[in-house]
Amino acid sequence: MTSTETTTADAEAVAGRALSNPVLTGFHPDPSILRVGSDYYIATSTFEWFPGVRLHHSTNLIDWRPLGGALNETRLLDLTGAGDSGGVWAPSLTYAHGQFHLLYTDVSTFAGGYWDPQNYLVTAESPEGPWSDPVVLHGRGFDASLFHDEDGETYMLSMVADWRPGRNRFGGISIQRYDRATQKLTGDEQMIFEGTEARVTEAPNLYRKDGWYYLVTAEGGTSWTHQVTVARSKDLLGPYEADPAGPLLTSNGHPELTLQKAGHGSLVETPAGQWYLAHLVGRPYSTLGRCVLGRESAIQEVTWTEDGWPRIAGGVPADIVPAPLGVTVPAERPVSTENFEDDDFDAEKLGVNWSTLRRPATPDWVSLTERPSHLRIYGGQSPMTRLRPSLVARRVTARRLTFDAVLEFQPRNYRQLAGITGYYNTRNWYYLYVTAEDDGTPVLGILACDSGKVRVVPDVRRDLSGVSRLALRLRFDGPELTFAYATEPTDEPEWEDLGPAFDATTLSDEYAASVADGEPEAWGFTGAFVGLWVQDLGREGGFADFDRATYKTSG
Repeated sequence: MTSTETTTADAEAVAGRALSNPVLTGFHPDPSILRVGSDYYIATSTFEWFPGVRLHHSTNLIDWRPLGGALNETRLLDLTGAGDSGGVWAPSLTYAHGQFHLLYTDVSTFAGGYWDPQNYLVTAESPEGPWSDPVVLHGRGFDASLFHDEDGETYMLSMVADWRPGRNRFGGISIQRYDRATQKLTGDEQMIFEGTEARVTEAPNLYRKDGWYYLVTAEGGTSWTHQVTVARSKDLLGPYEADPAGPLLTSNGHPELTLQKAGHGSLVETPAGQWYLAHLVGRPYSTLGRCVLGRESAIQEVTWTEDGWPRIAGGVPADIVPAPLGVTVPAERPVSTENFEDDDFDAEKLGVNWSTLRRPATPDWVSLTERPSHLRIYGGQSPMTRLRPSLVARRVTARRLTFDAVLEFQPRNYRQLAGITGYYNTRNWYYLYVTAEDDGTPVLGILACDSGKVRVVPDVRRDLSGVSRLALRLRFDGPELTFAYATEPTDEPEWEDLGPAFDATTLSDEYAASVADGEPEAWGFTGAFVGLWVQDLGREGGFADFDRATYKTSG
């Protein structure tokens, strides 16, 4: 795999450059930020995608390098059958006693006020693993975190889910001691915070500073009324008093802001004693409209009042934030592979920007060695399956981008399909595909799925008889998605547009939402992907070879 990491050997170092938000673009929600020495890490939610829990590394809070996912095998995570926007919610990454601790929740459902959350803990000496076998912890609620106190004790916090109709489904924040020696929770569960009038209290993170325990939570739901709430106590078990000045951060009531949905935050202190808050945001394509890029991660500067409360300027998210003191960066820096990458599939395993849906990239269906310099994908089940899909994809990180790939595929029948997709979930996607007619003729076509209804796009069928290699292209241009193809996939193909301009905003959290009276809003949580998709509906051994895939953003 190659990438455009442009550097200048003699670049001058500049200090104090501003931090531009969001720092992690595209689907990177629920950031858990951590500093160990001079290294910063962010862990984000991955829901139904493998590898579970995406990790990034930085030395300056400005430039973030993707490390890939931590949970890369079924020993650590089994997403078979995971629902859309189910799976891994809100991880917590901490460091204590010489180990990284990764606490994560696998959510089975969020319909009807039920979540069926199961919490797991793994540890490692490095954030790049290997990670220990999971320790099974409670299933009382999600968004769990660990707090390592100054006396050496460790505690687990989480929201408490209450399924009972008519009750507060977000029952508050509980804490319980975790015994590292026995790897068990011990002692009584204690409720320490019931939240404010904003309600929907979740995502607890606990910090100790100047004799105070500070409890940082998310409230108001994960959409437009989202916020970060801070409460504090002199005693670990409370009572906790919410900041009388209101939320530390919110976009609520400010539809003019670029960064909406601000909430779900975690704090970090720099070596110079400065504080910052990592938090999620959304960037709608219109005022309080659809967020195709999903929920992203931003960072804000935090100051402290004389009486010990944290503050963010104006209480709202800023697009540009001062860099930490002492930060030194080159004048010309690497271009992130999350924004530009040309993958020739020369490596022995998939690169860190690729994800797979509901199952890890195991050799039984993904191979980079059977045909060197090609990615071979064995076909899986239908686009609607939650069991055995064969989709290798990457996050949409900008409003404008181009994704293209070279495909070699010999379908035996209509049950075998391969191509490229703009994908949100099992109910919302677009698919430029190759298949075979009843008489064996290979053809190119487009499928579109809107809210679970699949249709063949009319008047786009192309006969591919005699074509052995095919270039396929997908473009996002703001709210529009278009496809093209070329029958001679040279370095500069002669592209032919295929089909109409599609509505890209159907690939968004908001479009995927379902709302029932009296129930919590069930939003989509993942953002859009582009990827390589193969089906073998008859399980007849069908596969497709991809010779190259290029991803390039343009704003």
